[in-house]
Parts: sequence; structure tokens; C-alpha cells
Amino acid sequence: MTTHTSVRTTEQNLIGKAALVTGGSRGIGAATALRLAREGAEVAVTYVNGKEAAGDVVRGVEALGRRAVALRADAGDPEDAAGAVTAAARELGRLDVLVNNAGVGVLGPVETLSLEGVDRVLAVNVRGVFLASRAAVAVMPRGGRIITVGTCMTQRVPGPGGTLYAMSKSALVGLTKALARELGERGITANIVHPGPIDTDMNPAGGPFAAGQAAVTALGRFGTAEEVAETIAHLAGAGYVTGAEFAVDGGHAA
Repeated sequence: MTTHTSVRTTEQNLIGKAALVTGGSRGIGAATALRLAREGAEVAVTYVNGKEAAGDVVRGVEALGRRAVALRADAGDPEDAAGAVTAAARELGRLDVLVNNAGVGVLGPVETLSLEGVDRVLAVNVRGVFLASRAAVAVMPRGGRIITVGTCMTQRVPGPGGTLYAMSKSALVGLTKALARELGERGITANIVHPGPIDTDMNPAGGPFAAGQAAVTALGRFGTAEEVAETIAHLAGAGYVTGAEFAVDGGHAA
């Protein structure tokens, strides 16, 4: 007698789940929010200045038949970073997936970087991610997912000017691996995705520095926000992947 084992797809895993995507009003964050909604999740997004854009994302999620909410929160503010998580859980009734996407970049020669710039980048890119993750594990049920957006510059820095940004994102690798170890017995996974050059408003594929960035990749092109969101959505549904780094960089680190 043959026994057939039922295998749940990623889409089935996300039906009825609730996700928070920080910095979800545009770019990778917006694409991720919409992808998670298409695969069954209700979604909250945070924004700082892009209220109208965040509203567009909410309407896009709702058009897919899912509940959505936009929350104003500055990841660089300690109260906002944690408060957005508790607000999302309250608004959606639960929280199963946290996507730490909000981030800032200050580029330039190391000797020109101001203390103010250093503090801002570390506050948003490191402290904000830690505080959001800490708040999330307090409300996540077994099977929760923490997915953090890093950068290809943690794997390879192809030129000068990226010391502060690369340092801040590299800290998230250690955080991810430590969270995976600490939360594994609770069935909560933690992973990090490293995008390469991605065509967004902040770094358009037609921008003045785009040709050099594309040339560093093996594929010779910019990626799309949707290509990054595809990997994030997979991790949101995957149960046996944790403490791992995923390069979505077109071969930037090859």
C-alpha cells in the first residue's frame, strides 16, 4: 500500500499569516509586501516620508484580497523600531513574518564621514533591526520567520566609499546567525538576503553609476525588486532554512 505524504507549498504556508515589512513603501520593500500578499499573507508596511507611496502599497495588497495597513515609523528611533512591530501585531491580530528591509546608506571616503552620519546609519541599519527583531520574537508563534535585507557589499566591496554601509550591513550577518541559534528550539527561523545592484528609485538602472555596477555582476545587469522579493517570499514559507545568507546579486560575489 502506497502512502502519499502531503507537502505544503510556500503559498499554502503563508495563507492566514501576517507579515510586517519595514521600509515597505517603495523598492524592495514594496515588491516584497505585494509578493507576500499574493502568496496569502496579510501585510503591514512602515514608512517615514512616503505616506502616499505606502498607501499605494496598501491598496495593491487589498486588491489581492488581503488585509493591509501602513504604519509611520522611523527605524532609527528606538521607540518606533519596536513600536511598529507591536502595532503591526495588534492591527493584523498576529505576526508571523518580519522582513527587516528599512535601511539607509551614507557613502563617501572614510575620512569625510561625519559622526552624525555614522550614528544615523548604525541607528537605522543595526540598532533598528535588532530592536524590531527583539520585539518580534516576543509576539511570534512557533513557525515565525525573521528575514533581513543585507547587501552584496558584505560579500565583496568592489570600490572605495562603502566602509560605513558595508560595516553596518555586515553586523546583520552576525545578528542573523545568532538569532537562528537562539530561536531554533522555538521553531523561529532567521535568514539574511544580500541584494546586488537593484533597479530602484534610490539606485536606478539608468543612473550615472549604473554601468559600472552592472559590469561587476556576472550577469551584466541590474536585478529587479521583484527578483529579491521572490527569495524573501520563499524564506517566509520555508521551514528548514535558518542562519543562512542568500545572494540575490547577479553574481556580484562570484
